[in-house]
Amino acid sequence: MILEMKVPSPGESITEVEIATWLVADGDYVEKDQAIAEVDSDKATLELPAEASGIITLKAEEGDAVAVGEVVCLIDTSAAKPEGGAPAKEEKKEEAPKKEVQKATQEESKTYATGTASPAAKKILAEKNISASDIKGTGKDGRVTKDDAVNATPSMGTPTGGSRGSSRSKMSMLRRKVAERLVEAKNTTAMLTTFNEVDMSPIFALRDEHKETFKNKHGVGLGFMSFFTLAVVRALKMYPAVNSMIDGQEMISYDFCDISIAVSGPKGLMVPVIRNAENLSFRGVENEVKRLAIRARDGQITVDEMTGGTFTISNGGVFGSMLSTPIINPPQSGILGMHNIVERPVAVNGKVEIRPIMYVALSYDHRIIDGKESVGFLVAVKEALENPTELLMNSDVKKALEL
Repeated sequence: MILEMKVPSPGESITEVEIATWLVADGDYVEKDQAIAEVDSDKATLELPAEASGIITLKAEEGDAVAVGEVVCLIDTSAAKPEGGAPAKEEKKEEAPKKEVQKATQEESKTYATGTASPAAKKILAEKNISASDIKGTGKDGRVTKDDAVNATPSMGTPTGGSRGSSRSKMSMLRRKVAERLVEAKNTTAMLTTFNEVDMSPIFALRDEHKETFKNKHGVGLGFMSFFTLAVVRALKMYPAVNSMIDGQEMISYDFCDISIAVSGPKGLMVPVIRNAENLSFRGVENEVKRLAIRARDGQITVDEMTGGTFTISNGGVFGSMLSTPIINPPQSGILGMHNIVERPVAVNGKVEIRPIMYVALSYDHRIIDGKESVGFLVAVKEALENPTELLMNSDVKKALEL
């Protein structure tokens, strides 16, 4: 029996996918539920499992865009599993000697071919640091003569050694969609960015004191993302316009906080969502961040896990970024950019002290968020991070960390 495998729907509103990689070859024997391909949608990279066991015949090539419901391969379910694994592929060896002879003939005939310099010309060109391939020879069969070398002069921009190769590859569907959304955000929103700085000393002190106990009890590290996520949730409650978005002529405001977190995956930037972050503790946020980051890294993140979100946090600091203007993740109206932490001199009570400082940036859609609200929001985030014991832990650290 021949089974036609069709592209399943990865999620609502997705009409086509792209074959990113075939994990099997044409004619291989595959087992049921074995991953046979990786497919890109405009939101995620997903694995395509075999629907039955048998010999597979591929009907699409890597890089092909195929519609949902289209046949991408056939599986002969009546074929017996070969002993010792997949059937061996036939190798065409008889053509090898012919190719070797042709190669040798070509090499023998190129001694004085186009672009080859005579010994005298080679010496002159070497002194001028000019490649013979950059000279149009006037000698027999295009040979570069001594006169050609003498008259040769390097022009502005003439390569003077080193590799100058280039390659061209097709962007994945996910990468193309990210590019489209970023351009859309720049072109359709009135985006502005406001900046501030955060003294991370209080958070450093809390982590140094409790991180080992926290990890031993909960099995997950006490990172910065839980502090930032809960600080953002607090600020969103204070400034609900930042937790809103525009839909045509209407403004939609949310009474929940679905926080998108930008993470780097093998296929590029992905933005999974922490649902109802307002109901999570420090442990809950850290567990969810770890779970989503692992799934993104392993290419297992689903469309549903990246759909929605009312506000985004992007941590460019893990890559060493000092300062940036993050781009809004449409249709959201705001995004917080975290950056690296650097010891800097700051004035504290009239004295200069060295403190671990992080620059933070809030990009926002000015159509829906006024300057007063945007600045107030970022100041609220700063206040919570610089006084986490009181503002994020209700002055009870052990209870907040569930120690």
